[in-house]
Amino acid sequence: MVTHVPAEAHGDERGALLSFIEAQRGGLRRSVLGLTDEQAASRPSASELSLSGLLKHVSETELGWLRMAQQQPNEKQRTQETWSDSFRLVGDESVAAVLEFWDAVVVELEKFVRDLPSLDDTFPLPDQPWFPKEGRVSMRWLLLHLIEEHARHAGHADVVRESLDGKTAWELVAQAQAQA
Repeated sequence: MVTHVPAEAHGDERGALLSFIEAQRGGLRRSVLGLTDEQAASRPSASELSLSGLLKHVSETELGWLRMAQQQPNEKQRTQETWSDSFRLVGDESVAAVLEFWDAVVVELEKFVRDLPSLDDTFPLPDQPWFPKEGRVSMRWLLLHLIEEHARHAGHADVVRESLDGKTAWELVAQAQAQA
C-alpha cells in the first residue's frame, strides 16, 4: 500500500527509516482488526500462513535482529524443531499477547537505534550457511532489512485478510482511523 511516510525532520535518516518500519508494522497490525483469535489463526488458502502467525513471526524476527545488533542472546531463539511455532499461536498465546510483546520489542529497538553513535556501526552476522563467512552489517542495513522483512509479510497479510472477509488494506486503514 503506497502511503506518504514523512521523516520526523528534514534530513533525519534515522527517523525516516524508523517511520518506514512503523508504516509496515501498521499494515500488519491492522490486518487483524475486528477479527477473533480463531479468525486470525485461520488459513484461508493453500499457504500455511495465518495473520496471527505472521504477527508472531515478525515480532520474533524483529527481536532476533535487535539481539544480533546488541550482540546479546535471543530469549526467543528458535531451533529446527520449534521453527514452525514461530508462525502460529501455541498453547495459551493470543493475538493480544503477541501484539503486547511486539510493542515492547518496538520500544526497545527504537531506543537502541536512537542511542546509536552512528548508523555506520556494524555487528557480526551469525555463523549460518545463508550468511557470508565472518560477515558484518551496518545498523543502517539492519533497518533497511526490517523494512524489507515487514513489507514482505504485510503483503502476505493483505492477501490473507482479503481472503478471509474481502477487506482490503485501504478499508482497514479507514477502520483504524475511525477507531482512533
